[in-house]
Amino acid sequence: MRYTLIFILIIFISSSCRMLNSSRMFKTEKDFNYAEFKNTETQYIIRPFDKLDLEIYTNVGFRLIDNFNQINKQKAKTIYTVEYDGLVKVPSLGRVSISGLTIREAEKMLEQKYSELYNKPFVLLNVTNKRVFLFTDGSNNAQVLSIENENFTLIEALAKSGGISSLSKAYKIKLIRGEINNPNVYLYNISTIEDMKEVNLVLQANDIIYVESRPKYASRVLAEILPYLSVISTGLLIYGLFK
Repeated sequence: MRYTLIFILIIFISSSCRMLNSSRMFKTEKDFNYAEFKNTETQYIIRPFDKLDLEIYTNVGFRLIDNFNQINKQKAKTIYTVEYDGLVKVPSLGRVSISGLTIREAEKMLEQKYSELYNKPFVLLNVTNKRVFLFTDGSNNAQVLSIENENFTLIEALAKSGGISSLSKAYKIKLIRGEINNPNVYLYNISTIEDMKEVNLVLQANDIIYVESRPKYASRVLAEILPYLSVISTGLLIYGLFK
C-alpha cells in the first residue's frame, strides 16, 4: 500500500501544474511586459451593433421625437441599432453614417441634419450597451456589468460584483483593453492606498478585468487522488478477501 501511494504521488508531482489549475484564464509569463497606464480616454467611439438611445428636442424644450407610449402613458424608449455597415436608421432622416464618431460628434452631426427639418434642434445620445467583463476569484465567478457613467471605476465594478473573495489576489488584477487579437494588458494593484494612486482606475467599454486567485493546489491534488485511492482500496479489499 505504501509503495502504491508513493507511485501515485510521483505521477502527480511529475504531471503539469496546468492540470491542477486548468481553469486559469489570461495567463501571462513571469517576465511579461505590461502596458503602462496613460490618461484614460473617456470618449467612447460608436461602433457597429451598438444600441443607441436617441432623444431630439428643440431649444425651447419641446420633444420632437415622441418616445412615449400614449396608451399606457408610460415612458418607453426606442432603441436604435447601428448596423453592420456603420449606418443607423433614425426618424425623419433614414439611415445615416454614425460608426467611428464619439457621442459628442454624433450629437453634433445629427443636430446639423435635423436643423434642415426643425428649428434649433438639439440631440441627446447615449450608448446603452457599454459594458465591462469582470472575472473575480480567477474564472470561478464572471459578470457582465453595464457602464452607467463615464467615470465607472474598477472599485465600483468590484463593489457591484460583490467584492473579491479571500482567495483573490488584490495585488494582481489584470485589465485587458483593445482589440482581442492585439490587446493592451495592464496590471492593477489595489492592495494598498499608495499602490492605487499609481494607476488610472477609470474603465472603458469592453474592458476585461481578471482578478487572479490562489490556486489551492492541496485541495485539488486531494480531489484528483481520492478516486484513485478509492479504486485501490477496493482492489486491496477484494484481494484480501480472496487471499
